[in-house]
Amino acid sequence: MEFGIASVAAITVICYLAGLTVKAVPWLSDRCIPILCGLCGGVLGLAGLYLAVDGFPAGDPLTALAVGIVSGLAATGADQAKKQLNEKNEKELTE
Repeated sequence: MEFGIASVAAITVICYLAGLTVKAVPWLSDRCIPILCGLCGGVLGLAGLYLAVDGFPAGDPLTALAVGIVSGLAATGADQAKKQLNEKNEKELTE
């Protein structure tokens, strides 16, 4: 069974969950979230390569690391986009 791009999306979702976990811990700064998501994504990217996930879009460790980091940082970007859209909608409702 080939996962292909779904394996990259899975990395993003897992990193998003890790970011939400950091956000829920009061003694951790939100500034740590992009770093954690990038590191988590890098580890998961390497795991995808070495666990031989079918259709994983990387064939060497450096590319797998890069795919994982970008996927992890995409989780941070998705959160920020959601946050800004919510703020925009709230602002439009109050005007």
